[in-house]
Amino acid sequence: MKPIPALLLLALAAIAFADDDAELTQIKEQELEQVRERISDLKKSLDRAAKQRDKLAAELQTADVAIAEKRLKLRELERQMSDSEKRRADLDARIAEAENALQRESAELAVQLRAAYMSGETERLKLLLNQQDPATLGRLLVYYAYLNEYRSGNIETITGRVNELAALRGEVAAEVARLNEIAVAREAELVRLDAAQSERKALLARLNQRIEAEGREVDRLAAQEQDLARLIAELTSILSDYPISSEAPFSSLKGKLTWPVAGDLLHDFGQPRVGGKLKWNGVVLAAPRGREVRAVYHGRVAFADWLSGLGLLVIVDHGDGFMSLYGYNETILKDAGDWVAPGDAIATVGDSGGQPSSALYFEIRKGKQPLNPRDWVSRRPGG
Repeated sequence: MKPIPALLLLALAAIAFADDDAELTQIKEQELEQVRERISDLKKSLDRAAKQRDKLAAELQTADVAIAEKRLKLRELERQMSDSEKRRADLDARIAEAENALQRESAELAVQLRAAYMSGETERLKLLLNQQDPATLGRLLVYYAYLNEYRSGNIETITGRVNELAALRGEVAAEVARLNEIAVAREAELVRLDAAQSERKALLARLNQRIEAEGREVDRLAAQEQDLARLIAELTSILSDYPISSEAPFSSLKGKLTWPVAGDLLHDFGQPRVGGKLKWNGVVLAAPRGREVRAVYHGRVAFADWLSGLGLLVIVDHGDGFMSLYGYNETILKDAGDWVAPGDAIATVGDSGGQPSSALYFEIRKGKQPLNPRDWVSRRPGG
């Protein structure tokens, strides 16, 4: 039996490794989907409990999520519009370049045609009659052939330029039509967003009236804190089989992290809430609506959904029991299971959850224990 060539063995090994990698990737995807399903079931359970406590809060969730969807659609339309405008600008630049080239080619052809006209239609015949030396005559005839060939090539180049210009202008017309379509869609989405925000405003007014009438704000906030504690505990259990690995453990980064958004401090960690019976477990930073919220460190998105009291909430698992929380968002830009790096945009600032103005709620936890973010974060964004 002939020995199997080394190259063939390497190829077979590569195929085997590729198959193993594909199988592992498929297994990981299946596991991730199972994790998402478990988190989804947990979210539904929390929603049912919150709805039983507060029907208006459940309606607020529907309103916040609807607004977030419209904001995301607007964000995508604006991205498409920006891409389309860049493409149109590129096409305009290419048209200008093609027009300049056409002018140069046309000028050269005009010079050649003028020279041919001045020499008359019998140019080749004159060469034959006026030259006595056959070598000189042959050389001139070759030059003459080259000149005619150059003219023909010049004409073909001009024809190509004209066709190129026509095609580019057609692409510009198509891009302008696409821009108009995007603009119309954006305007319609803005109208729908305005209507959704008006409905939410009316809902918030009813919710605040009921809270004032019942005087049970402390009970409502305490229930929301219990929901969050339950969520953190369940997420820790669900994700315990999927450890986080990064360049440095989160515990070694105390005092070295960057704030997730640039903003002004509205509420600080440990400050009293509602008459001093409860305290803030994180900080609230006032920031313009729509400003991007960025992850403070490597990790995996453990939760990306609406939660009573915190609105649209993103929780990033950093491993070893450490988690960072980002609430009150207008939109969420990541899904549960997504990996993030420091500085990745994960959400945009908003006022979901019934907040009176746009802000970010930011919290760091070690297991169930809230930690003071000021002990962990010292750098300003962009600094």
